Amino acid sequence: MNRSCWALGIRKRKLKNRLRGILHPPDEYYGKLHGRLTISFRLGASVIIMQKRDYYEVLGVSRDADANEIKKAYRKLAMQYHPDRNPGNKEAEDLFKESAEAYEVLRDTEKRQIYDRFGHQGLEGTGFHGFSGFEDIFSSFGDIFEDFFGFGSRRGRTSARSGASLRYDLEITLEEAFNGKEEEIVFKKNVVCEECAGSGAKPGTEPQVCPTCQGRGQVIRSQGFFQISTTCPTCRGEGRIVTDPCEACRGLGKVNRERSITLKIPAGVDEGSQLRLRGEGEPGEHGGPPGDLFVVIHVRSHPFFSRNGEHLYCEVPISFVQAALGDSLQIPVLDEGKEESIEIPKGTQPGDTLTLVDRGMPTLRGHGRGDMYVKLNVTIPKRMNQRQKELLQEFAELEGEKVTQKAKSFWKKITQ
Repeated sequence: MNRSCWALGIRKRKLKNRLRGILHPPDEYYGKLHGRLTISFRLGASVIIMQKRDYYEVLGVSRDADANEIKKAYRKLAMQYHPDRNPGNKEAEDLFKESAEAYEVLRDTEKRQIYDRFGHQGLEGTGFHGFSGFEDIFSSFGDIFEDFFGFGSRRGRTSARSGASLRYDLEITLEEAFNGKEEEIVFKKNVVCEECAGSGAKPGTEPQVCPTCQGRGQVIRSQGFFQISTTCPTCRGEGRIVTDPCEACRGLGKVNRERSITLKIPAGVDEGSQLRLRGEGEPGEHGGPPGDLFVVIHVRSHPFFSRNGEHLYCEVPISFVQAALGDSLQIPVLDEGKEESIEIPKGTQPGDTLTLVDRGMPTLRGHGRGDMYVKLNVTIPKRMNQRQKELLQEFAELEGEKVTQKAKSFWKKITQ
């Protein structure tokens, strides 16, 4: 026997053995294939052709069925095979994807006409290859799942979204932060257009379904084996377009207006404190709640007091005589029109600090007040008359310290 013929016979027998499992599959496997896939082959070529079921057969409708019948049929199948109702059921998942693919084609007038004339091969020429997964299906039919089931639209293109929040910066004095006050603020914000009730369409008209994405808000493009879903460039993901815009808002559904609010600033606010006014931000999208307004407080610096949290700090100059003999002083406090008396003890050293309890800022969240810390700065006179010098010289002699014009080594002084 010719060697090449013998080798060809071996290859044919191996091919027959590989295909025998396809020709005579197990009963349970055959049940999965029956009615949905037609498998054919040719000896001498490893070609397997898998033919999809007819889309009308998948949905169980006639070829002259209208849009409502097709939608109703798909609703029934989607409810029956929804993955949330059939967890872990691979066959239900396949049927769910198959019915979604059929509905996607038959609900679209252009795709349906191509399918009616050329079948599945005609759709392949348009770049349509079905859905990549569940998320792709939910993205395309999210409104249907919400309307019919109340679940399953894991990525709804028209889901309600909260409006954007706004910021307003307000500067106040330390005294106003201490006492609290009411302040009227004026700012501009977008509000829902009263003429079109936010639709953007001229009164008496309605937004139309986007012709590019057929209301899905997403455009799917095929590149080789991959499908890329992008936001529709025509409707920008809204699924609808305004063909006859409202004159008041120019189709935006919102207009810019000036808003005035009386704001109550609580006592004790600090630099950077934020007051939140709920619902005073931008209006929401698709029925979503409006955003909030955040008023950010800035406290102007004070010429006498500094602040750290709820405590106040100040510095008071005193003479060396007051530091040595002690004294009583009146210093200002933030309580309107009041002063506080402080006692300087005898022998006060430069930098000593006195604490005035409950004389600081009010506690913003709670009760009571912080403390006030008074730092004593002892000042030394730079110029003295002859009599003052004599008195200081006498004081030095009483202390046993001789002050001479010639400087004495500090080290020798402390070692004597």
